[in-house]
Amino acid sequence: MDIQQAFGETIREIRGEKNLTQAELAAASNLDESYISGIERAIKNPTLKVMEQLAKALEVQVWVLLRFAQDKLDK
Repeated sequence: MDIQQAFGETIREIRGEKNLTQAELAAASNLDESYISGIERAIKNPTLKVMEQLAKALEVQVWVLLRFAQDKLDK
């Protein structure tokens, strides 16, 4: 697993915990639904700005997203 895969899994998991669909997360973050899907499948590599938009939409801080992704890599 690489950081891109770990980050995508993190987004998918937190989105699921918040009971959001990809479409709902896309709308809340002002991103395209296909872009959210690409992040979750590790096809898209989000910028820091996109990470910030996702964090705000998921109501977490950016460092939380990165920490959870890093924790996946450390296992």
